[in-house]
Amino acid sequence: MTAGGRAEGSEPDAARPPSRGARVLSALFYGACSFLLVLVNKALLTAYGFPSPIVLGIGQMAATIMILYVSKLNKIIHFPDFDKKIPVKLFPLPLLYVGNHLSGLSGTSKLSLPMFTVLRKFTIPLTLLLETIVLGKQYSSSVVASVFAIILGAFVAAGSDLAFNLEGYIIVFLNDIFTAANGVYTKQKMDPKELGKYGVLFYNACFMIIPTLIISVSTGDLQQATEFNQWKNVLFVMQFLLSCFLGFLLMYSTVLCSYYNSALTTAVVGAIKPLVTFLNASIERS
Repeated sequence: MTAGGRAEGSEPDAARPPSRGARVLSALFYGACSFLLVLVNKALLTAYGFPSPIVLGIGQMAATIMILYVSKLNKIIHFPDFDKKIPVKLFPLPLLYVGNHLSGLSGTSKLSLPMFTVLRKFTIPLTLLLETIVLGKQYSSSVVASVFAIILGAFVAAGSDLAFNLEGYIIVFLNDIFTAANGVYTKQKMDPKELGKYGVLFYNACFMIIPTLIISVSTGDLQQATEFNQWKNVLFVMQFLLSCFLGFLLMYSTVLCSYYNSALTTAVVGAIKPLVTFLNASIERS
């Protein structure tokens, strides 16, 4: 026990409910990090033609592991040391993240942007449902009505898109399930008496990086990245490193938003990002 009577390793803000300011700022932080990462990744993958989004993801996981480990060594943050119970405590988060990552990459190219946006909105009601089942949360009828209003609005917006791609629909719907489950189980695993938010972030990245690296090697993705001809370009390298750092910030802000708010709030904030990205792209074209 510490001098204040708090168990070592518990988080100082765990004993009291988060303030309204912390809730709002964590949601804004998550939205800003998500938007900035999209812009940087867009520059890397389109302007520079970097061939490997998976390697970008590996870099972001590596940055997360290094930053958190160094912070732990310097006693800036605390999370439990590794033991054989950690994988059990963390399960099934690494599997959900890998499934979310792979289904997201596969589904994006198979559907038009309007229909993709509609189907991704199903993450919100799925999150609400899973929070009710897994976490036992109860939402008011006004919140439920608002969620279904979002879905209705997305259908209206994409009503002119009549293309049919069953494979694309299935993949994106699976992506919705993985995204919702990942958010809900992240919220569940952040108990300060167990892993805490930093432990969830660190160990999830540790377990995710290995299967992602295997996938990258087996698909030839890693080889394409290592043979890329811009590695001597200082501006490209700086943007690649910025993407890795922003990837860490996005993972951290996602956990922070879920910690101070709920998985549903995080899902709703994430659903706003495509609109902001679309408006930014429209301004660039004008």
